[in-house]
Amino acid sequence: MKNKKMLIVIALIVVVALVAVFIPKTSQSATKNKQVKIGILQFVTHPALDAITKGAEDELKKEGFSNAQINFYNGEADQSKLQTMAGQLNSENNDVLIGVATPAVQALANATSKTPIVMGAVTDPVGANLIKNVNTPEGNITGVSDRFPFAKEIKLMKEIMPNLKTVGVLYTSSEANSKSQVEGFTKVAKENGLTVKAYAISSSNDITNTVTVASKEVQAFYVGNDNTIASAFNNVLQITNAAKIPVFPSVDTMVEQGGLAAVSINQRELGIQTGKIAAEILKGKKVSSIPVDFYDHTTPVVNTKTAKALGITIPQSVLSVATTK
Repeated sequence: MKNKKMLIVIALIVVVALVAVFIPKTSQSATKNKQVKIGILQFVTHPALDAITKGAEDELKKEGFSNAQINFYNGEADQSKLQTMAGQLNSENNDVLIGVATPAVQALANATSKTPIVMGAVTDPVGANLIKNVNTPEGNITGVSDRFPFAKEIKLMKEIMPNLKTVGVLYTSSEANSKSQVEGFTKVAKENGLTVKAYAISSSNDITNTVTVASKEVQAFYVGNDNTIASAFNNVLQITNAAKIPVFPSVDTMVEQGGLAAVSINQRELGIQTGKIAAEILKGKKVSSIPVDFYDHTTPVVNTKTAKALGITIPQSVLSVATTK
């Protein structure tokens, strides 16, 4: 009888031990295999933002999220669509949200204050009222800023055009990131002896008239990280090329399209860094412990075909350090 009771006790101990061993493993396996959902909202289709999105997606796969469900939306520069799409992404219960360009991140911020949001290419996150403290973000937003190195760009412009005196800056009045760039560029340009004339548009419909008038008043144009102008950049180039006025953009993809030169931030690499931050959050890191990354790895990029068409000789000092398109 005693032996029988002893066997029962031993059997119970074995069962408890097995439960203790296997249930946690099952639980861990279930957590590991949980379907991760990532929402991406892109402001508009154009090569620079497309490259950021692609870089982020590729990096997320590299970080171990190749099986994640990607919910991608593109607002095509329509503010109403952006707000609707941001609401949709919030309702889908994504684990992390990525906004590509300032208006997309602003739309996501309006939709949720709980789900982590990673900025991709937000030039001025404080000015855009997304973050107050870039070192220790206090809400649910962090990410990557493409704040532009104006001094480097102006140095390049003057090296290519030694007689440059007057520069036109094209920007969209409704884009907070564009307005902050106009201020930044103007300040540095004046410090370097240049006169700056700013030309605002309210939509891409204004480009033809605005650029046609401005082309008669300036020697060159600077185009910052402006999503509306970037999406219609070919229209800008048609007018400036006819007037033999060079355009110095801020991203490599716009130099590829026909801009003359830029001290460029590689948009794909910026996207890769965006994906890394999203992966950190998915792996458990808190938003508040991830400072905003002001991505400033730049490379001079020159379009030699554009230079030839405009009759501009690029100095060897520039060509020796630049990537040519």
